Amino acid sequence: MIPYGRQDISQDDIDAVVEVLRSDFITQGPTIARFEEAVADYCGVAHAVAVNSATSALHIACLALELAPGDLLWTSPYTFVASANSALYCGAEVDFVDIDSSTGNMSLTALEAKLICAAGRGRLPKVVMPVHFAGQSCAMQEIAVLSRRYGFRIIEDGSHAIGGRYRDAPTGCCRYCDITVFSFHPVKIITTGEGGMALTNNEQLASRMERLRSHGITRDRSLMVGDTEGDWLYEQVELGFNYRMTDLQAALGLSQLARLDEYVRRRHALVRRYRSLLQGLPVLLPRETQETYSAYHLFVVRLDPAPCRARRAEVFARMRAAGIGVNVHYIPVHTQPYYRQLGHQDGDFPNAETFYAGALTLPLYPGLTFEEQDLVVDALRDALCKECADEATFVHAGPKPAPSLVS
Repeated sequence: MIPYGRQDISQDDIDAVVEVLRSDFITQGPTIARFEEAVADYCGVAHAVAVNSATSALHIACLALELAPGDLLWTSPYTFVASANSALYCGAEVDFVDIDSSTGNMSLTALEAKLICAAGRGRLPKVVMPVHFAGQSCAMQEIAVLSRRYGFRIIEDGSHAIGGRYRDAPTGCCRYCDITVFSFHPVKIITTGEGGMALTNNEQLASRMERLRSHGITRDRSLMVGDTEGDWLYEQVELGFNYRMTDLQAALGLSQLARLDEYVRRRHALVRRYRSLLQGLPVLLPRETQETYSAYHLFVVRLDPAPCRARRAEVFARMRAAGIGVNVHYIPVHTQPYYRQLGHQDGDFPNAETFYAGALTLPLYPGLTFEEQDLVVDALRDALCKECADEATFVHAGPKPAPSLVS
């Protein structure tokens, strides 16, 4: 089976983890701080807070911005459920902003229209969380302009997007937001096994997120209310969580970070080749905007209903049967049973629902070879041909092109 995504582990990665295993610290040691500093330097941001997952990072980011019961967070319906769940963990309410059908990212038109209506009702969001779907940044400059006009804070869910760029600056620089969150899950751009990170240019937000990831405990004497004599002292000053990353995870992440740009370049080479190989097939390809350089965590095509009434479920099943581990990203959050209980329903966000109806995620990861990529495209062509055998409008793609791209 060719998976849709997988980690790339080198001998350098293994050696880095073994070095930590043989050191004095395997959990809360110096490697975490080194990893945080390295990511912060790469992104050009002042502070980075490593945690055990991107979900944890989203949660403490919401808490740091004082999202609480009675508040409202808006995010994309076209994302993994963690984006929305992070607000519910804080007792806040969640609503969604429909997507741009060409990118899968939050629609500026829909956001502005929703803000105008919300302002008229006196019910504006406290936080807006754009999601950089598949690794491409949302239109953050324009969203930042709206944030100043309507008074909301911004968390960028950049779980897919480390290594990408927006307006010639690294995703994660926080130029247009309060906090950016990355994921280091094995199928993401770089991995720590499980892990995440919250980045910010605000020292107070960083300090609070550092406390929240570790039970709400501080050793900062200026924050203590009791006896401050004794180097052993610490105080719990708020209710926090055990969201800490380990040195073992940080060692893997630090080693992987050295290959981040190489990974993203390889993903771009594979995407360029997909675009060439898929010419002539009845699929819609993702659009990359001029102001962005996507990290290409995912390559999501959509079955085009115009030349071929292909049913995604059957194409999916045929490709899986052929050994191609296609996937679907994502089932819109508002259609999940839990969110239906909160009042959301089909038809609320039609662009997201239409996008989902035809979405198919093709394999994309640095270790994918050109030969394997050919197999993926062949399997898709065969699945579509079988599905469209009785369709007079279907035009077979013909022989595969063989573009000359650097491997």
